Amino acid sequence: MNSRHPSAPYRGRFAPSPTGPLHLGSLYTAVVGFCEARRRGGAWLVRIDDADRQRCRQTHADSILRTLETHGLWWDEAVLFQSRRDEIYRVALERLAAGSRVFPCTCPRRELAGSGPIYSGRCRARYPHPPAGEHALRLRVGDAVIGFDDRLQGRIEQDLGSAVGDFVVRRRDGLPAYHLATVIDDAEQRVTEVLRGVDLLDSTPRQILLQECLGLPRPDYCHIPVLTDRGGIKLSKQAGARPVDADAPSENLWTVLALLGFVPEPPLIGAKPAEILDWAVAHWDIRRLPLGRRIDVGGLAV
Repeated sequence: MNSRHPSAPYRGRFAPSPTGPLHLGSLYTAVVGFCEARRRGGAWLVRIDDADRQRCRQTHADSILRTLETHGLWWDEAVLFQSRRDEIYRVALERLAAGSRVFPCTCPRRELAGSGPIYSGRCRARYPHPPAGEHALRLRVGDAVIGFDDRLQGRIEQDLGSAVGDFVVRRRDGLPAYHLATVIDDAEQRVTEVLRGVDLLDSTPRQILLQECLGLPRPDYCHIPVLTDRGGIKLSKQAGARPVDADAPSENLWTVLALLGFVPEPPLIGAKPAEILDWAVAHWDIRRLPLGRRIDVGGLAV
């Protein structure tokens, strides 16, 4: 198992998908990551996860970056765009193929949808050579059981074969799958801790297996509660979450910090975003985040 050197300086990242403007749930994740990196004297990086050309738009990426700037959430290095890294992903897939870790899969999505979340293995030995038409590539998980210690969620273990089965690392349209692009980019950016929503906790064992297959370092993991509406639905673009008001950055930061249990002092009412963030970093302790896997935003207009 690969791991980073324990003395490596902290490096965190925020990796939104530009499928729409920034909403409160994404701003919350950005604020938590920013404060954690600053409190630990490390770097905070921004990556635009736009490998999916069908859903992502440059206009949304530009909007997200402007909103971060407006809120005083300045990143420390050049923004990395996944859409510009196809060759790097292709080389990684070739390495996996050379080690017989992947196989072609032509199963239509409509067939997979009826078989549940665990891949049946139908194509595992079906094609001795890559088929001529469109096909995905899946990683052979074998009997892999992955365990890791999450900083907030505790010990997590998953038997990949019984939980998800062989999973896609390259889509039918030739684009890299989320898991592949994520682990390669985290390694490229020398991320020491992946801090993200607990809704992605189930993805982590797959990503750790990929790290092992590719000889990449394993970062630490910290999965934070997600913001939800009164019905327990995560705030997301798909669920119709409204974009944050870019003209009210101080109010937005105040709202996020209050949801986290960090209420700025009264003199900071109406302060500039930089002042509010300075206060937040000075008082930051991620162990003070609300317990559980979700934070109900209550009656907020989200």
